[in-house]
Amino acid sequence: MIAKGLHYNGMFAELYARATGYCKGKGGSMHIADQDLGALGANGIVGGGIPIAAGAALGLQLQGQKHVAVSFFGDGASNEGAFHEGINIASTWKLPAVFVCENNGFAESTPRATHQAIQDIADRAKAYGIPGIVVDGMDPQAVYEVAGEAIARARKGRGPTLIEAKTMRFLGHYVGDPGTAYGHDKEVGKWIKRDPLITFAEDLKKKKWLNIKRIDAIYAKVNKEMEEAIEFARKSPEPDLDDAMTDIYATV
Repeated sequence: MIAKGLHYNGMFAELYARATGYCKGKGGSMHIADQDLGALGANGIVGGGIPIAAGAALGLQLQGQKHVAVSFFGDGASNEGAFHEGINIASTWKLPAVFVCENNGFAESTPRATHQAIQDIADRAKAYGIPGIVVDGMDPQAVYEVAGEAIARARKGRGPTLIEAKTMRFLGHYVGDPGTAYGHDKEVGKWIKRDPLITFAEDLKKKKWLNIKRIDAIYAKVNKEMEEAIEFARKSPEPDLDDAMTDIYATV
């Protein structure tokens, strides 16, 4: 959401369930959205965002737009029917979409090897006649380059791409999950040394694109903006009870 240009104020207000949030306090952490910026929001259903992205891509195609729909999901979601259905229709109609699997090795608490026989989820792209690309998800530059190629391909009307970014979550699946019962804590130790926030900053320093003073200034600026956003959220009004039944939609 930050990458799409959403402001911290509206995001934190949403987390605090305040009326000033992007979804008026009704979306919470999972459903922050802003259609004006092209952020359609997440989905509480595992893999549910994949066919939604395909639908959005169809809309873009019919309107003759040059925008591209991008769906992010985990390795567990790649086993859902929605994954296969969404990518199948997107590939068949050559929709402008990019499907990004952030493979962190665990479907909640289930190690990838126990729920998939394949090593690379990107291999599943072959069944739909589209490119399947594996990228080091801990390398921002590599991800940037692969994503750029996939987006360019989609804009040219050549259809979707499945990108598999190998990565690792540094915390448990939820706030009370230490990861000790299923080995996540052991994996984190191997990966955390490659934290891209640290390694990328070091790389920029080596290339002399940024110095430590500039990096520290960026951190200070962001921390200040975060604190201001949290304070904004705390002081924002709670939603009015009269709005409880608004923004509710159903299909028949």
